[in-house]
Amino acid sequence: MQSLRGMRDILPGESARWQSLEARVARLMQRFAYREIRTPIAEPTELFKRGIGEDTDVVSKEMYTFDDRSGDSITLRPENTASVVRAALQHNLVARGAQEKVFYVGPMFRYERPQRGRYRQFHQIGAEALGIAGPQVEVELIALARRLFDEMTLLPHLTLEINTLGQPPERKQHRDALVEYFAAHRAELDEDSVKRLDNGNPLRILDSKNPALQDLIEGAPKLMDYLGEESEAHFAKVKAMLEEMGQPYVVNNRLVRGLDYYWHTVFEWTTNLLGSQGTVCGGGRYDGLFEQLGGKLIPAAGWGMGMERLLELAEEVGAFDDVPQVDVYLVASGERAEVVSAAVLDCIRSDNPSLNVASATEQVSFKAQFKRADKSGAQLALVLGDDEVSAGQISIKWLRDLRDPETVALSEISNWLSVNLATQNT
Repeated sequence: MQSLRGMRDILPGESARWQSLEARVARLMQRFAYREIRTPIAEPTELFKRGIGEDTDVVSKEMYTFDDRSGDSITLRPENTASVVRAALQHNLVARGAQEKVFYVGPMFRYERPQRGRYRQFHQIGAEALGIAGPQVEVELIALARRLFDEMTLLPHLTLEINTLGQPPERKQHRDALVEYFAAHRAELDEDSVKRLDNGNPLRILDSKNPALQDLIEGAPKLMDYLGEESEAHFAKVKAMLEEMGQPYVVNNRLVRGLDYYWHTVFEWTTNLLGSQGTVCGGGRYDGLFEQLGGKLIPAAGWGMGMERLLELAEEVGAFDDVPQVDVYLVASGERAEVVSAAVLDCIRSDNPSLNVASATEQVSFKAQFKRADKSGAQLALVLGDDEVSAGQISIKWLRDLRDPETVALSEISNWLSVNLATQNT
């Protein structure tokens, strides 16, 4: 048996990196006053049709959708913003002018061609600021992502691209102009672009990666030419705030994002080190999504970040923190030593919760245990034989440096580890 195509196992050798990233994200979100939300992996299909848009590639081509035993149409979430807004509406999180800042970490599902950094089950970190209008929170969200990249030493390898999509009336005028423009060049469009044009979604043609269409797209009407004073002022303030905080950016007029719910500012953090899948984080403002899902017009903004791509970028540039798997490895040999070893391990773990402590937990030779200790990455091995038990002692052998072996009273080993190792891990 094999895993499904595009769905991969995260094995013990790499899971520590995932855990390290998740812990870093949780700490960072807490510093920015974002609280965790956990939504179901499966949602009613209608949620994504209404929230993302029926004519988007995500809904029309990529969703995992099926009927359950009651005949209801169910979809494995392809993204989480619609689910967060559904939860906010269902539980009145932003009723009567309330505001809520939330984050999430978890798996999403899209049926698309697997390639580097893109899987059918993938994982996202997301941050959503609900009930908050204005450009300030958009810049805060950008700053939140930037802080994570900076802490991971990835910031020099990423570029911030921004754009504005204006407001619905302005987008309608721009859409009408695009329809007229692309209709006049219909013969030059590829199959996907013709379909988008016929479905009334010409904005998506601007996002096409087809090299043959790039000159045509470059000559298309620009949304900037249709913005009103309010939208221009909104975008100008975003740029001014980014400049004030020293964050370089590139205005990309072709940045439209792949989902229908965006208004005003959209942004992406991109890299040129991951091939064609260069977007690591993307988001923007989506004031209309609450209304699309049956609520009132409520301002909101957020972003999603692919964990696989983030981890691949960290690996590409050698930015991984060393995550120790094991700090201390207990080697026990002899009938009495094996019996006592369980109590010794329990005592060490109770007194030193910051240490990772391992042992063979099976009868293998003394030599084999030392090989496992070395392979585990432990800083030292605690050696316990029947002679040590009789003397009430335990031997310490350093595995990563040239310090001399030493012997410590068995009753003092927890304290010794607290002084010599535990403080390094807190």
